[in-house]
Amino acid sequence: MGAVVSCIKSVFRAIGNALSAIINGIAGILKAIINGITNVLNIIISFLTCGRAGSRRSRMSNRTSHHGRTTRAI
Repeated sequence: MGAVVSCIKSVFRAIGNALSAIINGIAGILKAIINGITNVLNIIISFLTCGRAGSRRSRMSNRTSHHGRTTRAI
């Protein structure tokens, strides 16, 4: 009798794992679609604002600091 119960448990476990995998796959597809839409909207906003809108990090990385070199005559 214990073998039958164990077999039934493993069948339900397999069904649960399959349903979980399907749900995770659907979530991954939805996440990819949402990320794609977000990227397209960011490109459109960047185009309309001539690249002035967006992260400050990209503008800060383009700046270079110029330090004068000082030399001493000995």
